[in-house]
Amino acid sequence: MIDIFYKYNGKLALSQTESDLATLRREDVVWIDLFAPESAQKRAAEAFLGVEIQSRATAEEIESSSRFKETDAAIFANTNFLMPGPEEYSMEAVSFTLVGGTITTLRDVPLRSFTELQRKMMAMPHLFPNGYWVFASILDQRVDLDADMIELMSKEIAQYSKRINQQEDINEDFLLDINQLQENTMMVRENIVDKQRLITNLTKSDKYPPELEARFNTLQQDIASLINHTNFSFERLEYLQDTVVGLINLEQNKIMKMFTLISLLLMPPTLVASFYGMNVNLPGMQFRFAWLAILGFMVLLIVGVIFIFKRRKMM
Repeated sequence: MIDIFYKYNGKLALSQTESDLATLRREDVVWIDLFAPESAQKRAAEAFLGVEIQSRATAEEIESSSRFKETDAAIFANTNFLMPGPEEYSMEAVSFTLVGGTITTLRDVPLRSFTELQRKMMAMPHLFPNGYWVFASILDQRVDLDADMIELMSKEIAQYSKRINQQEDINEDFLLDINQLQENTMMVRENIVDKQRLITNLTKSDKYPPELEARFNTLQQDIASLINHTNFSFERLEYLQDTVVGLINLEQNKIMKMFTLISLLLMPPTLVASFYGMNVNLPGMQFRFAWLAILGFMVLLIVGVIFIFKRRKMM
């Protein structure tokens, strides 16, 4: 699928046919959005731009040289967009190609930030004079969505903290849930840092319009704030994890203490039972109700051990 946004009579028009690129001027085209494109659509965009659009494999590489590259003709930038799932998050690579005032995006999944921006462009075309403004708006939308995800994660962390305070369902599954939340927090932080690095590289270029400098500076400040928030969230999760481990250890210690006390309580009666269980003649065995006396003695020993434990505050 291809969406071509171009200037027409002072407004923005939309075309979804790659053949229209052959009749359009490059200075009129603001944005070419390639969403899981066919080979013909990608080739048409490359012929129109005069450069080769980076592949998905290149977009997914983590080396800084592959994340941002600038030539005399174009700027190539790659970044990841975080996709929230029911339990864990995933990263989807998006490739940007800036040639003159035209931006080309290549992606394989639907993205809410792109859809919302396209609606905004058609409603307020004067806010998007060229592709750099589109690029800044995409990053702005993405940072806002990342902020929303961090806010939701903070609420989820608060719920886990409340459950710990109320000691509800503190077990291994609870600990695994916190670990998964830690993984999601690290992915969010990695995603935000990737945007920070991309903006830093772009502001070093001489190609982007100077009037966008204030907007990129604001984005950098927002990103720095989000990074601090994710660091705090991760530290809080580590604290919750340590608390859960401590509570589980205390519960296990209580169980071990109970078994130890039971063993100590039964040890004296077991010794008496073993002594009188020998197949030999022992004093008192000739009486008919000698077993009652032995049983009473065993009970007395148990009561005595309990008294000693309680006096020493061991129970």
